[in-house]
Amino acid sequence: MKSNAQCAMCRAVLESEEGMSTAEGINNGIMYLMAIPYVLVGGLGFFIYYRFFKLKK
Repeated sequence: MKSNAQCAMCRAVLESEEGMSTAEGINNGIMYLMAIPYVLVGGLGFFIYYRFFKLKK
C-alpha cells in the first residue's frame, strides 16, 4: 500500500532521488508511527468495553 503521507519538503527531497527505496522507507515509517496510537486506543477501548459488560453479568 502506497500512501502520500509525507510533508511537502520531504516529498521534494525524496522524489529527486534515483532509487525510491528511501521514499518507501519513509512512507512505511510514517504509516507505522501513525498506526500505533490507533492500535493503543482501540485496545484500551476494547478492554474498557469488555470489562463493562463482564461486570454487568
